[in-house]
Amino acid sequence: MIIKNGLVVDPALGLSEKMDLAIENGTILKIEKNIDTDQVSNDTEILDATGLVVAPGLIDTHVHFRDPGFTYKEDLHTGALAAAKGGFTSVICMANTSPVVDSLPVLKDLIDREKNEDIRIFQAAAISCSLKGKEAVDMEAMKNAGACGFTDDGIPLLDADFCYRAMEHAAKLDVPVSLHEEDPSFIQNNGINHGAISEKLGVYGSPSIAEESLVARDCLLALRSGADVVIQHISSGVSVEMVRTFKALGAKIHAEATPHHFTLTDEALLTYGALAKMNPPLRTAKDRQQIIEGLADGTIDLIATDHAPHSMEEKNKPLTEAPSGITGLETSLALGITSLVRPGHLTLLQLLEKMTVNPAKLYHLPYGQIKEGAAADLVIFDPEECWKPGDYASKSCNTPFTGQELFGKVKYTICGGKTVYSDK
Repeated sequence: MIIKNGLVVDPALGLSEKMDLAIENGTILKIEKNIDTDQVSNDTEILDATGLVVAPGLIDTHVHFRDPGFTYKEDLHTGALAAAKGGFTSVICMANTSPVVDSLPVLKDLIDREKNEDIRIFQAAAISCSLKGKEAVDMEAMKNAGACGFTDDGIPLLDADFCYRAMEHAAKLDVPVSLHEEDPSFIQNNGINHGAISEKLGVYGSPSIAEESLVARDCLLALRSGADVVIQHISSGVSVEMVRTFKALGAKIHAEATPHHFTLTDEALLTYGALAKMNPPLRTAKDRQQIIEGLADGTIDLIATDHAPHSMEEKNKPLTEAPSGITGLETSLALGITSLVRPGHLTLLQLLEKMTVNPAKLYHLPYGQIKEGAAADLVIFDPEECWKPGDYASKSCNTPFTGQELFGKVKYTICGGKTVYSDK
């Protein structure tokens, strides 16, 4: 394949220039101003990317493919299709499946099946057995079997000493620990920010201190342990400030921002009901602005979807009974362009940095950049095209963004030199 006339944007190199790419045997063979196509063989595909951006394939550090155990919501195959449609060539699946990914047989079964899909699916293992926060998994054996990191996502680690020991072990293994920061002792109804909107709805929700109290603890534990610690799906402006402070102190803290947290506020609950319910919840306009500021100054170094599919029947339950979470893979890039790049909060290079090279570095993946000899993992998109989400590759459609006008349309996703999605 030869890709002609595209604007090649690679945050790893700070590159934003019109270039041609030649791909052979799954890798990038050449990057040049003008690759001559007159002498190429008849079976070489010529892809004209005039007016399009050619970027490294997107990498998502936080997805739920619901496999095993909840495949009526999503499975590895439909999750991979949704990822490819969104421009993602690599994703990291969470461990809160049924059974939990806390043993070698479950991990190995997933890794074997994940290899059959067209994108690169990596698997995080649980930190604790059965996500109970009491007994540690065999982290070394799990890493040796292919786990790329450890997380009890969905469940907070409430025992500080247990959390600290897990960080110390992860630091020795040189793998990240990702933490879901919500102390349930503060929460009466999860997925709904406690404040003016929850009062209007007549419920006591989840106050931001539920997140902030654990973020404060774990920033300190990260500083002392030396581990790469990820604060998942950050929602509070105070949490952002704590991450900023502890990064300055030398902690290897990383923070994920989701597209819904930098796009929406808790007022969305009044319009979309349970489609705007997630853990941690959407918070205030001030929190949203502080998340954007954290993205702009590098405090938040990852954009992750927390892709969380649910069935329509589940989301149609009353607000306090419906499960939390929204799908996100197919709208993530467009929301970044619409909510961050077009208003001038981030440059396109900055946006892509948090969706490609930063996650690749954190998880030691040999992807996330465009260079000769690298894997041909690419997303090709039109940053100016306006479109409306609605025809999903995911099994689920639980998102408030259906039908909204977004900018930035994925046209092709290429993984290992193979076109795994085409908007044609």
